Amino acid sequence: MSIPPPPGAQQPQDPQGPYGPYPAPQAQGPYGAHGPYGAQGPYGPQPPYGAWGPYPPPGLPPVNGVAIAALVLGILCFLPAVGLVLGLIALRQIRRKGERGKGMAVTGAALSSAGLVLLAVSLSTGAVTAFWEGFKEGARDSVIVSLDEGECFNSPGGSLEGETYDVDVVPCSGRHDGEVFATVALPGGTFPGDDHVTKVADDQCYALESDYAMDSWALPDDVDVYYLVPTRDSWSLGDREITCIFGNTDAEGSLTGSLRNDESTLDADQVAYLEAVRAIDAVLSEEPEAFPEEDLTANRDWAQDMQDVLAEQGAALDAHTWPAGAERPMADLVKELESDRKEWARAADAGDADTFYVHYNEAYGFYDGPVTVTAREALGLDTSPPADYSGEGGSDADV
Repeated sequence: MSIPPPPGAQQPQDPQGPYGPYPAPQAQGPYGAHGPYGAQGPYGPQPPYGAWGPYPPPGLPPVNGVAIAALVLGILCFLPAVGLVLGLIALRQIRRKGERGKGMAVTGAALSSAGLVLLAVSLSTGAVTAFWEGFKEGARDSVIVSLDEGECFNSPGGSLEGETYDVDVVPCSGRHDGEVFATVALPGGTFPGDDHVTKVADDQCYALESDYAMDSWALPDDVDVYYLVPTRDSWSLGDREITCIFGNTDAEGSLTGSLRNDESTLDADQVAYLEAVRAIDAVLSEEPEAFPEEDLTANRDWAQDMQDVLAEQGAALDAHTWPAGAERPMADLVKELESDRKEWARAADAGDADTFYVHYNEAYGFYDGPVTVTAREALGLDTSPPADYSGEGGSDADV
């Protein structure tokens, strides 16, 4: 292809050139008569920028701007359909106007075509969906608190109340604001509302507390249950997790040391005892809200459940083989449970509220009496009952 001469008056060529005759042509080599760099010039072989050196001389046709745009879009794989269309338009304009940039237009169109093929394959295989889900997960992790069971942390403001999008995970051995004892996954769908999420958190976190801290007596009196829940905004980013936390009841207070006491930290005898206690606690927590004088039938049914669970768990404790130092204390405890079981049975048969109360109060004797404390001491467990236990029965018990 020839390049037209620059515009203006044409002067006849001087066969010798302005600097005298050109050097004689070299012998043919693998690159042709002019060597690997193109035509010979007045100063010897041209540099590797092409026949015109690093800058084109005045008068060269301009580079087609659409071709440049097509090449850029093709390289970036951005809007491949647009890149392909621009490449075709550039080729038409180059042919019509005699502009430069055909190589760029062809390259841009080819890259954009490849991009369209890849996009079609990605859509058919779900790769784009996977990419988008990964992107959302990355965005979620950058703005949503994500903690695992057993981790301890400090919140930016030192409070476990209000909204937070960031916490600092710290060792549980030192001072910290909270300790995660459970996580609860919520189902997908639309955001169910703050009230619903809070109710689920309240129900689930208190139910899961004993899985992490089997011995409620070992929890400090100034520790309570808190939780982190999804907000409407975090829900839109994929947040579906409730985080259950132990924290200090004093907003200015903190925790020190882990509160975990489960099968990973307790021995088999301690676990056997605490599993029996947990089963009894589960029934204790179902005490009717209505007083016996308001609904005697409901309270009598609950008393029957209590006598059933004491019979079952007393038998389990009696069948367990205890270490030598705990044999006598545990045998005494089993007798105590049997005595209390009989009181619950009498409460279940009570004909009036006053009679019910008499047996009800007697039945609670096993909870923190000297026999229970001695048995716990023999097993190496905490011997201080929770401070909120009234000692006279009632729903305030936190066994």
